Amino acid sequence: MGRCIYGGIYEPGNELSDENGFRKDVIEAFKELRAPVVRYPGGNFVATYHWLDGVGPKHKRPRRPELAWIGVESNEFGTDEFLKWCEVVGTEPYFALNFGTGTLDEALGWVEYCNSSKNTYYANLRRENGREKPYNVKYWALGNEMWGPWQVGQMTKEDYAKQAYQWAKALKLLDPSIELILCGETGFSSWDTYVLKECIKFDLHGLGGSNTASLISMHSIHIYTASETHLPNATAPRAAERAIEITTGLIDLARIENGVPPSVPRQTICFDEWNVWDPARAPGEDGAEERYTLSDALAVSVWLNVFIRQSKHVGMANIAQSVNVISPLMTTKTGLVKQTTWWPLLLFSKYMRGHTLSVHVACGEYEGPTEPAWIRGTIETPFLDASATIDDSGWVSLAVVNIHETSAFETLLEGMNTEDVVVYTVTGTNVKVVNTDGHQEVGIQETKWDGKGTISFPKHSLTMLRWRAT
Repeated sequence: MGRCIYGGIYEPGNELSDENGFRKDVIEAFKELRAPVVRYPGGNFVATYHWLDGVGPKHKRPRRPELAWIGVESNEFGTDEFLKWCEVVGTEPYFALNFGTGTLDEALGWVEYCNSSKNTYYANLRRENGREKPYNVKYWALGNEMWGPWQVGQMTKEDYAKQAYQWAKALKLLDPSIELILCGETGFSSWDTYVLKECIKFDLHGLGGSNTASLISMHSIHIYTASETHLPNATAPRAAERAIEITTGLIDLARIENGVPPSVPRQTICFDEWNVWDPARAPGEDGAEERYTLSDALAVSVWLNVFIRQSKHVGMANIAQSVNVISPLMTTKTGLVKQTTWWPLLLFSKYMRGHTLSVHVACGEYEGPTEPAWIRGTIETPFLDASATIDDSGWVSLAVVNIHETSAFETLLEGMNTEDVVVYTVTGTNVKVVNTDGHQEVGIQETKWDGKGTISFPKHSLTMLRWRAT
């Protein structure tokens, strides 16, 4: 989509690119981010994508019409290029299968190409293309947004559930080690309810190489939030928290009604598209190059707090997308712009690891209109939004978002026993500021605090406190 791949992570001929055509500045940013997994090739794009077009000698690869965003796909960058990029970056790949114009045979061939060590056709094709060892791609999505009317090959929930379960059986027979992700909607729809009921089952016949596991590991949901008004924008991610709670209940309901025993690992949520995105402001067919404000950075911070608080239910979460397209990172011909949303993502990725800690917050609440409207009455929208973790070395990280535009909050943090607290603050002069090439309005300010008395959380800010537990 847009400049995500071409001109984003891959730009042969640019002096900033390496011998593979990979942008070195993007690679370094990803290494700093320590992103554990990257999803490819989409998204709506995958519904007309045929992986065989993107392997083998580049001069023989066909150029194809691209129907999701009405473009042309050169296929210069394909499976082997992406998997090599993942190895360079130090991340794990996650592939989405073509449920629109693709076939089961094609999907089986892709898994065989990536993962098989046998003397078989597609495994040998991989070897001919220069890769002896299997890539061992673990995560595979059973289509993308197949419920959507914009989708090439849109399906009813009944047709999708039937096809997804049959594909899952075959794919797990070929490679029992892979983890399959169902295509859900928002997590609070009749699609999610039906598909989960039909596909979260106990594998009674040992299909997929095991008689103690389900064919399905995760259920995908997608939500984007946005508002031109700051407080509805910053509180909108609370809809995602409610969606996670509802989806979790639907997963449990499917397991209960289908008699799935407790010995079968409980399915989790794959929130494999989330972000702040206003399609009217940044149309997808024009490349969706959002220019993010401080308000958007605070919304992303609330999104990330949601994932920390709900981590026992979320097996994977993928911000969409990685570069240029609704992204925290923007490339130019000469460098990289780190948008306002990059800084909370970086702090959370570096420090919010380990185990979730419970945080009790008592503060005032924003009581105005919300986007979406149904948030009001289903979940609270406090001015202070918080989450916390403790890692294996004993470091506690507490993230607090103050969404209030005019008021700081002086707060007593109970339960701390330290005189050495590192404080990271992300803020700006107002909620409308943006970062541009050569002009950074929003970044990270690092200070120290002795842990005594109260601490002030500034207006329109993200504050992360880190200390070693004693």
